[in-house]
Formats: sequence, C-alpha cells, structure tokens
Amino acid sequence: MIPLRDTIRSRKFPVVNWLIILANIAVFYFELRMGSSALNGFIQTWGLVPARFWVQPQTNWITLFSAMFLHGGWLHIISNMWVLFIFGDNVEDRMGSIGYLVFYLLSGLAAGLLQAFLLPDSPAPMVGASGAIAGVLGAYLLLYPRARILSLVPILFIFTLIEIPAPIFLLFWFGSQLFSGVLSLGGVAGSGIAWWAHIGGFVFGLLAVFLFARRRKVSYY
Repeated sequence: MIPLRDTIRSRKFPVVNWLIILANIAVFYFELRMGSSALNGFIQTWGLVPARFWVQPQTNWITLFSAMFLHGGWLHIISNMWVLFIFGDNVEDRMGSIGYLVFYLLSGLAAGLLQAFLLPDSPAPMVGASGAIAGVLGAYLLLYPRARILSLVPILFIFTLIEIPAPIFLLFWFGSQLFSGVLSLGGVAGSGIAWWAHIGGFVFGLLAVFLFARRRKVSYY
C-alpha cells in the first residue's frame, strides 16, 4: 500500500514538519556530494552503531539524534519524507510546533534505543528518519481514528486507488514491522532494515501522544 494523502485538513501551516523535511533533504544533498569512501566514513561516524554505542554511550549518544537525519539512498529518503509530509502536518497541528519537535526527536530517540538494545552486537550503522516518523504514525492513529488514507493498492498486479481507514492502514503497517522484527531476532529477516526502531518509535508515539497533543475540533474533507 502506497499512501497518497489523508482526509484531515490542517488548520495551520506545518512549519516544523517542513523544517524537518528540509533538514533531511539538506543532509542527503551533503551526502550525495561525497565520494563513496568519505560517505562510508561519514555514515560510520554519525550513524547509530549499536556495538559501538554500548561500549561508550557517553561519547556516542549524539548518534541517537544524528542518525535520524541520514539516509541510505534515494528510495530511503523519498519514502520517509513522503510519509512525514502526509502524516506529520496533522500531528503538528494538534501538538503545536515546539511540542511536535520535541515529540519527533523523542520518538527517534526511543526508536534508536530499542533497536540498539535488542541488537546490541550489531556493527551495522542505523540511519534514517523512519523511527521518528513511526512515532508520528502512532500519534496519528490515536489522534485521528476516523481519518482515511487514499492509497495505491496492488490488486492482481494492477494498482487501484482505495480510501483505507487510518486504523486499518496503520495497524497493518505496524503488524508487518512486528512480524519482521521478530524474524530478525532469529536472524531470518536480514534485509538491513531497522524493524525494531520502527516498532519502538510507533509504541512511543502511542504512549506519549497525549502528553503533547491539544484538544481540538478536527476538520475532515
């Protein structure tokens, strides 16, 4: 399922959500200008490497945050920023700009810590905004249970436009992450995707959303 848009109307321009998107794009542009050797060193330095993090957490804590703004390729950043564009504006609308920024960063922090805790010996650097974005998705699920997500869905090799209730869309996504995450602990799902970061961010979003969200009447299309 590929989300195209939701049915929630934002009341204010999502300043912070756009700043986060632009910050990710700027860092990715910086990555593109590096040679492969320099880029590998950059990712190793600023990505979250669980095996290195637990050896010296006091000097590697910054990678919990820097890793959120690094991406491993065009598909990685485009898919992440697209999902953030669709869902982030509405969550910011309910939390306010400062609250949303704090919530986003804490979601990414929770995501990185869970991934590093469950796979503490991994030498692979974890990069990407998807853990923080998963927190946004968890918040969206509880804030907008009546929303619908217009999605491209493959049916018999043909993509069809379908409006899917947000709870179904988001719980299906979470279920797929949880299934793959469990397999990864047994060494089965070795695709290089940080499944537990997604799970950690999403669960944090569910648990913390109402510490940040304001009560507000919601406008649907």
